[in-house]
This record gives sequence, structure tokens and C-alpha cells, in this order.
Amino acid sequence: MLQELSDWFWQERLWFPKGLGWADLEDRDGRIYAKGQDLWVVLPIALAFLIIRQIFERTVALPLASLLGVKETVRLQVSPNPTLESFYCNHSKNPTQSSVVSLCKQTGCSERQIQRWFRRRRNQDRPSVLKKFKEASWRFTFYLIAFIAGLAALIDKPWFYDLKEMWEGFPVLTLLSSQYWYYMIELGFYVALLFSVASDVKRKDFNEQIVHHLAAIVLLSFSWCVNYIRAGTLVMLLHDSSDYFLESAKMFNYAGWRSTCNCIFIIFAAIFIVTRLVIFPFKIIYCTWVYPVTIYEPFFGYYFFNGLMFVLQLLHIFWAVLIIRMAIRFLTNNEKIDDERSDKEETDESEEEEEEEDGKKKQQKNGAVQNGHVAYNNNHCKSE
Repeated sequence: MLQELSDWFWQERLWFPKGLGWADLEDRDGRIYAKGQDLWVVLPIALAFLIIRQIFERTVALPLASLLGVKETVRLQVSPNPTLESFYCNHSKNPTQSSVVSLCKQTGCSERQIQRWFRRRRNQDRPSVLKKFKEASWRFTFYLIAFIAGLAALIDKPWFYDLKEMWEGFPVLTLLSSQYWYYMIELGFYVALLFSVASDVKRKDFNEQIVHHLAAIVLLSFSWCVNYIRAGTLVMLLHDSSDYFLESAKMFNYAGWRSTCNCIFIIFAAIFIVTRLVIFPFKIIYCTWVYPVTIYEPFFGYYFFNGLMFVLQLLHIFWAVLIIRMAIRFLTNNEKIDDERSDKEETDESEEEEEEEDGKKKQQKNGAVQNGHVAYNNNHCKSE
């Protein structure tokens, strides 16, 4: 049954132009071609990345954070309260007004104390600045090295300058060792990102990030199997060209170097818009969607590959809107640049001040003044 399903899925008419097939990709005369079984090496590479990342964060990122002055925010811990903790874990992290009233009756706390408890409890679950810095520094290091290595591997290739060359002789394209390692390392990195997604910093575009990683993995794997390797290497290089600027901007942001962060972010925004909204759709997608049909008739693999390319383009547009919005706010209002995808740290200073003001008014109204100072009531919960 499985063999029949596999045979049907890998039909030559689905993945190759008419008249071509898997036999054309068999090694011969010293020429080596990409094969699906080569992708198994991605799993140990992904595992190696997970191990290397832990070593990197401890031996490189931590000292670098100290050097740049990254400081941890001291967070107020909530007092133990089984009732509130149970509601937080099992129902909602943001209770409604009716839920707050109900919790007040159960715990004997005031509404403000309930709201403050949940606010501090949410802050406890938020990733620390140091954790964010270590993650950004790891990704910065990889993207920078990957971009330099990818550029070195492609700089002397004719399809780097004339994109139509990527289809010259397709699909009988000899595999180069530089292409092999570029593909396996990039795929291993994206697979490692999926493995670590549960422990990484979660942002508001978490779902979009998952879709991006999955689309990238499927796109690269598919392009490897059917020898779209030249197109795949160009897609990888294009993405790596701006990502390390974003990660470096995050690093300086976490370190409090606002001016440096803002300058790098503007550079990143310009490169991102040019590469993702101009070069990617009008150059690369043009040469994978429009140009190939002048050479051979469309087939399923052609539609499948370009479908994944369009998914990436939609994600590019989504992120470009966020980036442009942040850039406009900075350039017009001179506001500091913050990642819109990240949850903001909540503070309870304003609420405490309001509570003190209310206490003052109440005490002054009742005339309860001792030695010229208002006698405050701390209003602690019964559980505190």
C-alpha cells in the first residue's frame, strides 16, 4: 500500500517536464546529481545546530551581552495564590471584569489586587531581555555566516547574474559540492528552528513564523529532489541578505543602544523592501513562473514550486507592512523602534499611584491623619 502510494506520488509526469524523468538524474560519467535520500543528513545537522547553539549562547552570547551592557529587568514576583494560579493556567491569562469580580469573592482581594497579580504573573512568563539577546545573537551569527558563504558559492556562477541561466540544461544539472553543503546547512538550520520553537521567544507573528519555516523546508526539499537547486540557492541568498541586519538591530535594542539600533533597522528595512518586494517577485518569481513556460509545458511540479514561492511572498508583504509602519513612526515622530511582534512588558506603577491617591482622598475625607501624614491601608489579600 505504502509502496503504491509512493510510486503514485513520485510519478515522473508530476515532477518533470514532458520527456524527462528520474533516469535523467542518475549519476553517470563522473557527474553527480541531487537525490532525495541525501536529505536524511539534514536531521543530524539540525541536532548539531541545537547543541552548537547551547554552547554558543553560554560561551559567546553571555560574555557579549555583558560587554554590551545588557541588563535584566527585575520583576516583582506574585504572592502564592492557588485560586488565581489555577484560573491563570486553566482558564485565561487576561480575566474579564466578571471573572475579576468572581475571583475577588473567592480570594478576598480587591479588584486592583487581582488585576495586579495577573499583570505580574504575565510578566513572569515573558522571556527575559537576556534570553532575547542570546537568541538574536545566535541568529545574527548564522545569517551573517550563511550570507557570506552563499555569496562566495554563487559569485562566480552565471545564473547569479543572468537568472535565466538557472534553467540552462534543466533538469540535468550537475551537483556542486558548494551547493550540497549550502543546501544541507540551511535546511538543517530551519529544521532546528522548528525543533526549538517551543523554547524560543514567542511573538505575535508566531503562526506566520511557523508557516514560513515549513514553507522554506518544503520548498528547499522539493527543489532539491527535482533539481531546482539553482533557483533554491538564489532564494536562500536573498533571504539571508537582510536577516542578519534585523538580528543585529535587536541585539543593540536589547543592550539599550538606541541610536545604533535605529540606524541598523533603517538599513535593514531598505534592504528587506528591495530584496523581498522587488527582486524576489519581479526577478526570481518571474524566472520561475513566467520564463520556464517558454521552454517547456507547465506540469504539477512547476505549479507546486511556484505556489510555495507565492506563500513566501505573501509573508514578505505581511512583514513589510509591519516594518514600514515601524519605520514611518520612527522617521516622523522620532519614536524609538520596538518590535511590534513582541509583547510589551506590563508595569503596575500607574495603578499603584492611583491606589495611593484614592487612599489619600479617602483618608482625608474621613479626617484620618496621624502626625501630619495620611494613614494608609495596604489592603493585602487574605492569602498574602
